[in-house]
Amino acid sequence: MDNIKPQDMGKTSDVIVRPEKLMPLPAPYDKPGMEPEFKPVKDTWKEDFCTSLDGFVGNDTLARPKTKEEEQEMIKKFLSGLDKLFSDQTNRGYLQPLALSFEYCAKCNTCSEACHTFKSSGETEIYRPIFRSEVLRKIYRKHKNGDSLVNRFIGGDIDLNIETILRLGELAYRCNLCRRCAQTCPLGLDNGLLAREIRKIFSMEMGIAPKPLHEKGTVNQLKIGSSTGLNKAALLDVIEFIEEDMYDKTGKEYKIPMDKKGADILLTHNAGEFLAWPENPAAFAIIFEEAGLNWTLSSEMIGYDNVNYGLFYDDAQAKKIGIQQFKAARDLGVRKIVIGECGHAHKAATVSMDRNVAGEDNIPRESFLPLLQDLIKKKAIKQDPSRNNFPVTLHDPCNMARMMGLIMPQREIIKTICPQFREMTPNGARNYCCGGGSGFAIMNSFNFPEFRNKVASRMKFKQILNAFQDTIEDPETPKYVCAPCSNCKGAIRDILEYYETTAKFNVHYGGLVELVVNAMPQFERPFLDFLDEEAGMM
Repeated sequence: MDNIKPQDMGKTSDVIVRPEKLMPLPAPYDKPGMEPEFKPVKDTWKEDFCTSLDGFVGNDTLARPKTKEEEQEMIKKFLSGLDKLFSDQTNRGYLQPLALSFEYCAKCNTCSEACHTFKSSGETEIYRPIFRSEVLRKIYRKHKNGDSLVNRFIGGDIDLNIETILRLGELAYRCNLCRRCAQTCPLGLDNGLLAREIRKIFSMEMGIAPKPLHEKGTVNQLKIGSSTGLNKAALLDVIEFIEEDMYDKTGKEYKIPMDKKGADILLTHNAGEFLAWPENPAAFAIIFEEAGLNWTLSSEMIGYDNVNYGLFYDDAQAKKIGIQQFKAARDLGVRKIVIGECGHAHKAATVSMDRNVAGEDNIPRESFLPLLQDLIKKKAIKQDPSRNNFPVTLHDPCNMARMMGLIMPQREIIKTICPQFREMTPNGARNYCCGGGSGFAIMNSFNFPEFRNKVASRMKFKQILNAFQDTIEDPETPKYVCAPCSNCKGAIRDILEYYETTAKFNVHYGGLVELVVNAMPQFERPFLDFLDEEAGMM
């Protein structure tokens, strides 16, 4: 379908558009056959889910209604949720920025030029930030002002049917909520916020949210203690394993403090680190112990998992999780929470929860980055940069850099310990999202990983390849993408696997603290496995 307009969202068609002419990639992925092709959409998915937007299924609970009655009920609930978005009684915290972004867009398209998904997709119309917002505006005007001829001339010209609602529900999950669009908007409007508010309607009013975020994420966390399903007993087993692994790597016996009352610091991790990247909590433990800090981990409900997926789709769920995390810190009597390498946990705990927790329930929270920068500056831990003498680049997690202004600490650290550091372009607050933001990193249902790897993460992959152009085709030279965020690491891991970049070109990824420990001269073995011949033989 050419010349796509928001009004097309309600029209009957097999698919509105399928992204095909994607943004070209740099060498060596500029050659034919270097990139996997999109796979066909299965007919069973078309029958049961909404593949009619772009052929992908992002929201695996957004099922097609089976009867006309179910259709009408779904539309009715959506409109009820839409009313609540614009009510001071039900959306007080977000109503003002929502209303400003809703009413004052000049449609200059500056935001589209800043959007990695729109540019990566070959400028596919439906991925423009303002396309999604304009669909919401037209629905709202049609809902409020009816189907009159006059209303059609002033923006209410859209079919308010089930196809429009389903497609908008999917389209809300084609945005990473990275807010690069808001950063560039000359009027300061936030189309990313509008995407999140649409997600809220589906979750809070209709009970529809991707299973990886809600059922397997938030619900697990509230019932078990962790979004990964890791309970207290399993956590303590993992901690024991990490301590044994630290001994194997360093030859030194480290004991990770658990539930230490009155410690200065409660360190919190994304629980995915314990299972997928245990070297990350291990590196934190080594640094904190070598620096002589008075710190602890918590083994209590939600105290060991700083994930808060509610941030991406549901205010009520975000509040429940945040309050439990603060309670774990208060019960231990710590002075402050220090947040480890998780970008969205930074924003959720240090910014968003200020709207929900006040007075004696509040507790100081801060990023690990200024603390680590201070330790390096004061030489509280020994460092030998020659141990990191290979090309290293840095990915800035959006929630840390753009949302919180954390730009320099990670650079000062990495420039101190990595002699071959090179920046991505652009970087810092103007970075591009990894493509895993707002939950995409863990949304693996149906064919959504194809959208993530080929479209959402494409700009980041291009940046990585460009950063290593001088050595990318030399498989003997190891290269390292430093991503101090669990979700970003997951997205970067997936693109390196999808494009076989590690296997073919020796490109690796990991966190910042792993580089710091790798530079500690008192340990004979490298901390990074790809440098460790002994680890390769295990």
